[in-house]
Amino acid sequence: MPHADNDGVKLAYELDGPADAEAVTFVEGLSYGTWMWNWQREALDDYRTLVWDNRGTGDSDEPEGPYTVADMAGDLEAVLDDAGVQRTHLVGASLGGMIAQQYALECDRVESLALLCTTPGGDDAVPIPKETQARMLNVPEAYGPAETIRHKMRPAFTEEFWADHQELLDQIVDWRLDTDPSDRAYEWQSGAAVAFDASDRLDDLSVPTLVFHGTDDRVLPVENGRLLADLIPDARLVEVDGGSHLFFIEQADRVNDELREFLSDG
Repeated sequence: MPHADNDGVKLAYELDGPADAEAVTFVEGLSYGTWMWNWQREALDDYRTLVWDNRGTGDSDEPEGPYTVADMAGDLEAVLDDAGVQRTHLVGASLGGMIAQQYALECDRVESLALLCTTPGGDDAVPIPKETQARMLNVPEAYGPAETIRHKMRPAFTEEFWADHQELLDQIVDWRLDTDPSDRAYEWQSGAAVAFDASDRLDDLSVPTLVFHGTDDRVLPVENGRLLADLIPDARLVEVDGGSHLFFIEQADRVNDELREFLSDG
């Protein structure tokens, strides 16, 4: 993987697809690696797709924290510079959606913005439900790394998907064992997400924006998506009935169809 440099922080990225095609850049969520976008990249293979590892994740460096969303938006700028991408559609999920908001507010490379299962932050945002927080914090002491990952990520899926796709979940655990941040980098990324607040700036956005959220998101409840759509001028809100936090994995075909339509219109 090539690496960009942001003030000494090396950031791993992958750029694929036709050199003359429009670019789509995917921004990963808290602790997740570029694997989380496998389903969308495969479906958009006629675009020039770029994925990258946030600081502290995968093949990117782990600089000393704390981190801010502004730091990671600066990382994205360095990646796009190094990759030679002058204009791009930007797709971000969860923490990645926060980075995408920050970047779109600060930089002029963005053609369109797709914000999945994310939040604007601020006083009106709905926090992670207490039950989900408790599950993520209270991991049985006997659990090893793989069991810990499974335990923490279960609220991100629907119960039906969890029961029916054990082989895929095994693969996701394997990917996460290879790419997840260290405990301290996880805390620094998490701190950046908790501190994020773009709520009073989003009316400055003027790019076509799609807000995409599952109605049964147990990590960042759907009220956050509705708030985002209200704050961003002319944003289009698409709610996935019964969708989880990782609805773009569970219902990849639906998401990919919506994304393709949005990108072609934008």
